[in-house]
Amino acid sequence: MMKKSLLILVVLSLFVSCKKETTTTTETSTTESSTVPTDKDIVDAYTYLYGRYLVIQQENYDINVEKVGYNKIKYNPLGTAQFVNPNLDVAYLEAWIAVDKDHAVILNVPKIEGRYYTAELLDGWGEVIVNINNRNFPKTPYGKFALVLKGTNPTIPADAVKIELPSEKAKMLARVELKGTPDIAQKLQKQFTFTVPDGIKIAPPLTIPEFTPKAPIGGEIFDKVEEVAASYPDVMPKAKEYQDKAIAIEKYRKTDDKAKAHVDEVVKTQAIPGFLAGAKGFGTQKGGWSVSYAAGNFGDDILARDIINYGGLWANRKEEAVYFIGLIDSKNQPLSGDKVYEIRFPKDALPGTAVDAFWSTTLYSVPDYRVVDNKLKRYNLNNVSGLKKNPDGSLSIWLASSLPKGAIESNWLPTPAGKGFSLNFRTYVPKKIVQDGQWFPAPIEEKK
Repeated sequence: MMKKSLLILVVLSLFVSCKKETTTTTETSTTESSTVPTDKDIVDAYTYLYGRYLVIQQENYDINVEKVGYNKIKYNPLGTAQFVNPNLDVAYLEAWIAVDKDHAVILNVPKIEGRYYTAELLDGWGEVIVNINNRNFPKTPYGKFALVLKGTNPTIPADAVKIELPSEKAKMLARVELKGTPDIAQKLQKQFTFTVPDGIKIAPPLTIPEFTPKAPIGGEIFDKVEEVAASYPDVMPKAKEYQDKAIAIEKYRKTDDKAKAHVDEVVKTQAIPGFLAGAKGFGTQKGGWSVSYAAGNFGDDILARDIINYGGLWANRKEEAVYFIGLIDSKNQPLSGDKVYEIRFPKDALPGTAVDAFWSTTLYSVPDYRVVDNKLKRYNLNNVSGLKKNPDGSLSIWLASSLPKGAIESNWLPTPAGKGFSLNFRTYVPKKIVQDGQWFPAPIEEKK
């Protein structure tokens, strides 16, 4: 989870109190433009489209506001904390990739040994296409990777690994672990480069209405369904079913003012509140932590894809990373900077035992999800923070606005006095026990 548009990354902490991870659907009753859709049809179609709109919004922001451009890598400054939901454990780089039937883009990946890295490629719905790293490409973990439009055969270097993209555009988000030596990580970061041929035809981002996390897009999401659906192929197995449903609702909505008002009212009173309620009840909880394992590739779970795109666009597959979100304590009370908390890992369940790469926990203010300024300039703790164990071999992380009595200073994360906060516990290359839901971080316990 990273810097991206302030309009998208605001709500990782919505994953608070859930019962289950999947969304069930029923067959649509909307078959013709003259047929009045059921409320559920409208809610389902809205939920389906919203995930794509969030990606389009981000593309517009990156291209039209930040003026990044296509096929140009943005190397994010190391340690930058002045944006929403920053990850201070890795050197980030990102890009919008654009190819066409006659041209490929070559991604040059440096040789990286002894630290975590990945170049994650994602599609226009926020689904992971592939991760380029030493785990998925053990024989060719570095070198040239030719990114080509699926079904085409442009000229590429003989020594390049060919990777097909489902459409003309893709998003790349790459990470290199800092691992206590940020100067080396930054050097490696800058060695990720593109070789881009001349003449690639690039379509601009779709124009869509403005919306925000607090004010999601309304009934106008049905203004141009066919154009939006055709703008990027969707790997979701039931994609065509949802698209047909949305197209039928668009036709119905355009029949007259009454139909438009009906659809817009259902969106306002059911679809949007239902989405927000679903987000609050999303994931699996234990000890104050909430987690989703439905990131990266979502099957037919339209709600999961919406929530992940809404709260942390460009989320990775669970094989790469699993994120545990903390907004409440072990007794289901909101986290507060006026209280003292301890996260105590038993000596036989230390966080390092759950990962094959590294772990970290970062503390954010709410509702803006920025790091909490403090005298120590300490915003996160991780496997290279020099944490000290307790005499019995356990490991404690302390959360409080001032150093708690008896706490180890090196293990203390300062919290905002008088305000709420949230936590993000990241596990990179999590072991099977994490991916299978058999491991959670130690509970967030209030200490009196």
